[in-house]
Amino acid sequence: MTESKIGDTIEAEVFKVTSFGAFVKFAEKKGLIHISQVSDAYIKDINQHFKVGDKVKARIINISQDGKIDLSLRKDKAPASKFESKDFKFSDFGQKLKNFLEKNHEKQVDVKKNIEAKQARKRHK
Repeated sequence: MTESKIGDTIEAEVFKVTSFGAFVKFAEKKGLIHISQVSDAYIKDINQHFKVGDKVKARIINISQDGKIDLSLRKDKAPASKFESKDFKFSDFGQKLKNFLEKNHEKQVDVKKNIEAKQARKRHK
């Protein structure tokens, strides 16, 4: 038996369908096709796409430390997320948050200085 790796395309059989995805089995392994990985378009009801016993060809997109396998049927290899666009990637989020916090801190410092300056002027009148 060959070891599965990210990027491999596998043939699997659906053995359980839930509101959030379809569980599949392949080569004595199990995996999950999350509802966000079923199609490039938004999926409202996964039951319209899968039923137990369906055969699917899926791509392995993640294998966690504990061996959980995430699969995708999407043609677009980017995550299906309403929070991601061409201009925003989660990988950039940390840097964007850091920049926001720095600018926010600078604004708070300016506001505090202005308040202190006004209070000092009032005391000297």
